Amino acid sequence: MKSNKIIVQNIQINITSHLDEDFICLTDMANGKAGESRAADVIKNWLRNRYTLEFLGTWELINNPHFKVVEFDHFKSQAGLPSFVLSVSEWVEKTNATGIIVKKGKYGGTYAHRDIAFEFGSAISVPFKLYLIKEFQRLKDDESSRLSLEWNLGRTLSKINYRIHTDAIKAHCIPENITKEQASFVYASEADVLNVALFNKTAKQWRDENPKEEGNIRDQATIEQLLVLANIESMNAEFIRMALTQNERLIKLNQIAISQLKSLIGNPAIKKL
Repeated sequence: MKSNKIIVQNIQINITSHLDEDFICLTDMANGKAGESRAADVIKNWLRNRYTLEFLGTWELINNPHFKVVEFDHFKSQAGLPSFVLSVSEWVEKTNATGIIVKKGKYGGTYAHRDIAFEFGSAISVPFKLYLIKEFQRLKDDESSRLSLEWNLGRTLSKINYRIHTDAIKAHCIPENITKEQASFVYASEADVLNVALFNKTAKQWRDENPKEEGNIRDQATIEQLLVLANIESMNAEFIRMALTQNERLIKLNQIAISQLKSLIGNPAIKKL
């Protein structure tokens, strides 16, 4: 799980990634209101409220096809009664809910999908809820900006090396006195050598598999893939000058791409770019 944190009214709140979604720590939020000793009680009191259960149930019905509606109706019918008590673990176990989870270990606690966490913010206070939404949005804007910068850096490196690559093709692969249209086929063929080496498919194969995606196969690449692409473009240019056949170059480039991706994926230095 990827973790992050924000500060809301001097309270540190942890955020974790679960099922590719952001889950915010309700325990941290409750700690800020009542202290660690009573955080669990704050969450339980919020959970037993009828309005809360209706909100949680509606969220699950919209987002969770495996939500157990019969069990939910049972809880809802008891909500508000003095004897009604409901824990997070019981809610998840009985209804198969996915919007709230209990995480153990470091940074453990009760976490909820951001939609639910924002709603829980109302149980803390209206100003707290608004500051929470504002800080969370700031975090997502920062992440989006950083990812865009990383992607553009990799794409720029790839474009710079593309000139080295095409110059080698022009000098060694394109015979004299052919038309521009004929030359374009040679360039496209060599571009697909790189695509197959790195992505294991040609540009056309990718388009056929992803008709609704914008751009091309390289526009959808990760920062790690773009860095490797920049490297193998230069290497292919050298292999062309060495008069290696296209098949020989493809095998070598694929081996290099696999090796470099293994080194780059998960490398913390990539995040510092």
